Amino acid sequence: MTSLPHVIRAEYREDYRIHVAFNDGSEKTIDFRDWLDGPMFEPLKDQAYFRRFFIEGGTVAWPNGADIAPETLYECQAADEAA
Repeated sequence: MTSLPHVIRAEYREDYRIHVAFNDGSEKTIDFRDWLDGPMFEPLKDQAYFRRFFIEGGTVAWPNGADIAPETLYECQAADEAA
């Protein structure tokens, strides 16, 4: 049985980007900007609030209960850090 990916480390980079490391050793910087729609994610548009993320349940989460499934983070394209 293959284990599901989960986030083991997350570091804020800039804007709405977080560098995440997964349990399989892979790492990428993800731009969360595209997920900041809807009432649950509205508070995250405030960058100070966005930076309050933490790891819970194997993924990146925020104090208001917002999170993104770890499989979604694992499958998304890495953000261009040079931008």
